Amino acid sequence: MSSPQQFLAKAPFQMIGVIADPADHEVVREFFELFKTPWEFCSTNRHYEVVLSAGESRNIDNAQLVIHYSGRKLQQDVREGVESLGEPSSSIFCHALGRIPVYGNTITFEGDEDGFLFDEESRRCAAYRVEGIGESAVVRVGYDLFSEIRSLLNIGQPPANAAIPALDLHIALLRDIITGCGIALVEIPPVPAGYECVACLTHDVDHPSIRLHGLDHTTAGFLLRALFGSLVDTFLGRMGIRDALKNWAAVAKLPFVHFGVAKDFWRDFDDRYLELEKGLPATFFVIPRKDYAGKRGNGSAPARRAARYEARELADTICRLRTNSCEVGLHGIDAWLDSSNGREELEEVRRLTGVPEVGVRMHWLYYDEKSPSTLEKAGASYDSTIGYNETVGYRAGTTQVYKPLEAEQLLELPMHAMDTALFYLSYLGLSPTKAIVRLRQMVDTVVQYGGCVTINWHDRSLSPERLWGSCYRELIDDLKSRGAWFATAGQAVAWFRKRRSVNFEESVTYPRSVRAKMSANCTADLPGLRMRIYNQLKSGRIDGCGSAGYVDVAISEGTELQIPLNVRD
Repeated sequence: MSSPQQFLAKAPFQMIGVIADPADHEVVREFFELFKTPWEFCSTNRHYEVVLSAGESRNIDNAQLVIHYSGRKLQQDVREGVESLGEPSSSIFCHALGRIPVYGNTITFEGDEDGFLFDEESRRCAAYRVEGIGESAVVRVGYDLFSEIRSLLNIGQPPANAAIPALDLHIALLRDIITGCGIALVEIPPVPAGYECVACLTHDVDHPSIRLHGLDHTTAGFLLRALFGSLVDTFLGRMGIRDALKNWAAVAKLPFVHFGVAKDFWRDFDDRYLELEKGLPATFFVIPRKDYAGKRGNGSAPARRAARYEARELADTICRLRTNSCEVGLHGIDAWLDSSNGREELEEVRRLTGVPEVGVRMHWLYYDEKSPSTLEKAGASYDSTIGYNETVGYRAGTTQVYKPLEAEQLLELPMHAMDTALFYLSYLGLSPTKAIVRLRQMVDTVVQYGGCVTINWHDRSLSPERLWGSCYRELIDDLKSRGAWFATAGQAVAWFRKRRSVNFEESVTYPRSVRAKMSANCTADLPGLRMRIYNQLKSGRIDGCGSAGYVDVAISEGTELQIPLNVRD
């Protein structure tokens, strides 16, 4: 394989020129923070080798590649005699990369000899390539790219499509179109230098002591699942007899726990996790206020949302976690809805931890479209609420940390898998064996596309009646074997901020080139970044089969790389 210097010398790269509706410009900017490659909005006095046009656009002359995205028939389609077939029969398009759900307007086309994207049910062509004049090519894709990105970041995906990283697939498809048309490309992938992916181990602290619950709904649920659920799970092969005996023993011990003569088997969750994770950094989200359910829209949240503890009662535990390189964040109650309450909740965690930067995950994942700006005003350093209660997967369609469109600086670390969603019968109801298979599939995805897999294992999940520790241990071993960088939620967000700090600037020293420059204000103890340089192959295939090889060049704080570009005034 060529050295990076040889690669840079013989292959000029492309600044993508983007034509989009001004109303979509903020979406475009965020998309290209996730697909970190040189781009700019098209200027009328410049020539671009690659032009990405969303919707109707002016005539584009002499570009080597023009990519038209739209879910409606365009004037270009009429001029070029393209026969459209109207909306497809499904909202899933298929490519060699995988199944791509589309949530906005779509269109399909007659013929498929040059097609590379197809409707899943009808097999109609949804994207094709045609040769233009000379060396040029035109690609037509039958959906609106930036409308899809807006929908994923603002609304998210329904549970039926949770397993599909739709946003990451849109990036992969665009990359495949460019490299498949024989055009060199550079990007900064969402993977730390020296690692294969990022892994965040997080824990929502909801029930640190069963003794606090008396005979409430939590205790009733414990008794039901420990007594009868264990019996059913043993009969179905979902639980071994040893674990069932542990649960029944805990039930027998419960009266003595309440009288204070037996050890509370939900306490000391921190010791159990510190032992299991063996020095790996993790993040624990704690509740700031006890016996308060909070608000839900215009009314009160259900009474059972209220916790039976508050963060200050765990002061010693918080100190021990901080001493062991773990992070403590806010498991918010009303912070998602009211910035003044959010400031009070965050300040309580700051007081207990002595750390000024505090992140949030909302209790019960309460969230709405205004929550990003509300949390930002409250002073949260990041949020990690976006995820599913009822399933596992990619609600925003991505493994990456992203900036919600309503926020100025706040970043979102999506939560991808929660233990209760995996195991509870009212949700996925998986056996431990099937749960680890599902989790390994998610690790496969994050290794393939880069980014971070964020896991939420609750405080009581290593204890009776859950006893979900073996599955969690297997997941950690799998992540270790895959070369994951284990980070607290705050560290992961900081690394993605570091990646976002890289700017592609036009070089003054070298004409027709840009500089990739990383901010000098980045945290020094974070892993480095890499520049991925795709080679220039004239394959003529847009097939997702990895026909364009690449080399990686490590870059660090203050590094500047000169990248020659095919951009002319």
